[in-house]
Amino acid sequence: MTRLKLAELTSTSGALVLGVGLGALLATSIGTLAGPITVVGVAMHAFGMWDKHRLEAQGGVQRPTWIVALYWVCWLLLVALLALLLLWSRRQELP
Repeated sequence: MTRLKLAELTSTSGALVLGVGLGALLATSIGTLAGPITVVGVAMHAFGMWDKHRLEAQGGVQRPTWIVALYWVCWLLLVALLALLLLWSRRQELP
């Protein structure tokens, strides 16, 4: 398995864990684990995206503009999601 494939696998696995975490936010049975699961998913997906992007840049891979745009849109959405999680967790702490 090449480093590029490993980066893709990490990113995809992180997206899966992120999806499970978001689903858990809506579930009452494991709702207490939703935040940590989502944070782990965000971290895995972010690392995989970053690693793949870095490896492709080192290899001289030319990406279309729309791929680069989607890469940065994804980063913005991940930051927004983390901000929402932070606000959500603070709201849960209020009496």
